[in-house]
Amino acid sequence: MGVEPHICAFFDEPTNTVSYLVWDPESRRGVAIDPVLDFDVAAGTVDDGSVEELLSVAEREGVAVEWVLETHIHADHLSGAPLIKSRTGASIAIGEHVREVQNIFRPIFGAEDVKAEGGDFDRLLEDGERLEVGGLEIEVMHTPGHTPACVSYRIGDVVFVGDTLFMPDYGTARTDFPGGSARQLYRSIQRLLSLPPETRLFMCHDYKAPGRDQFAWETTVGEERRANKHIHEGVGEEEFVAMRQERDRSLCTPRLLIPSIQVNMRAGRFPPADQHGVRYLRVPVKLKDGASPHAIC
Repeated sequence: MGVEPHICAFFDEPTNTVSYLVWDPESRRGVAIDPVLDFDVAAGTVDDGSVEELLSVAEREGVAVEWVLETHIHADHLSGAPLIKSRTGASIAIGEHVREVQNIFRPIFGAEDVKAEGGDFDRLLEDGERLEVGGLEIEVMHTPGHTPACVSYRIGDVVFVGDTLFMPDYGTARTDFPGGSARQLYRSIQRLLSLPPETRLFMCHDYKAPGRDQFAWETTVGEERRANKHIHEGVGEEEFVAMRQERDRSLCTPRLLIPSIQVNMRAGRFPPADQHGVRYLRVPVKLKDGASPHAIC
């Protein structure tokens, strides 16, 4: 069955994101999954507190961080991957379909500095590929639907599912971003739920569903099959797709979507600085239906 990983979770309440430090307890070699960069959008400032917290645990436990693994191009927080890379020498990896996401958003943001073919990342991972980190074997599972590039990372009886699933009382991820697909999401989730029922699932987000007092980010395949409010056993593909698409129409745009996409498709790198050392993120502006073109003249 392989080595059972040690897992330390870090919850960032401003973005409701869970990052993980995962390591082999024997070799003390490990990975960071979905790290967060602290970003104040109103002030236009960044801080490294969340990354420092993760790295301080790694130092305390004697863990050598060899990889930063992104589950997808996040739309709700900025990645702290480059900070970890600069401090530890870790390589940054993501699913190979990130190319599709970059091709969608590069022209939207005029991001001409984004490297071709996912070149901002150190490695693009294929479905079924395996990374060996000490005694850990990390299997890459392509689980698209929320975005085309979403992957989950399986280590024995543990899976880090990114935004594919949420806790059973909260449901499933939205699919209305460019390249998203409710049908693909259903099939990706079924792939995850076909794993043994005792398989432990770790979420990338939690929003504390109504009636629950505490944030939570760990459940099991069996519990998701039994109780997920959107996709429990007995929910068919057509029913799920109709529900998901209707729900998506009611959702608001994530607060950090515009800065997150621009930074994360560059593997956490900000756009190049100008001659004064200032880096700028772009805000595309378009007219709503019926609005006068003079509104933005």
